[in-house]
Amino acid sequence: MVHRRDPEAREGRLRLQQPDDEILQAAGPGFEAPVNLAYSSRNRSASVRIPMYSASPKTKRLEFRTPDPSCNGYLSFAAQLMAGLDGVQNKIDPGSRWTRTSTRCRRRSSPKCRPRRAPLEESLKALEEDHEFLLKGDVFTIDVIEKWIEYKVEAEVNPVKLRPHPHEFFLYFDC
Repeated sequence: MVHRRDPEAREGRLRLQQPDDEILQAAGPGFEAPVNLAYSSRNRSASVRIPMYSASPKTKRLEFRTPDPSCNGYLSFAAQLMAGLDGVQNKIDPGSRWTRTSTRCRRRSSPKCRPRRAPLEESLKALEEDHEFLLKGDVFTIDVIEKWIEYKVEAEVNPVKLRPHPHEFFLYFDC
């Protein structure tokens, strides 16, 4: 089992919220898209944002900004709740918040933040290694997780690996 603080494990946990790589490729710095694995009170590029509009504790809320419109909402919301419960039960410390206002996140400059750029294949492997939290309480079954990963590999990962990228045509075949 992968340690839950391992960045690749976190990438795997996000795959039910973002089932493809399209949003990560399209959204770059400056688009206020959640492209960084971090939490912050002001930075809109963080995956988790805690808005600070009011000092009242009753108005505090949390924005989990990674779910993609292409995800299955039932799987996504259940996985979010299970990951949150797992964090509370195992007392997983999320670390200190990311205070930089820049949308760019570099691994060396900020240990609190990590850019979310793991390819689909890598994050599916991470989900395959760290999915025990989803099995608690019979919310997910091992069959559902295995079948979902199998489908993603067969229908998306392998076909993309077998074909050239359109940019390769531009670089090498456009005379």
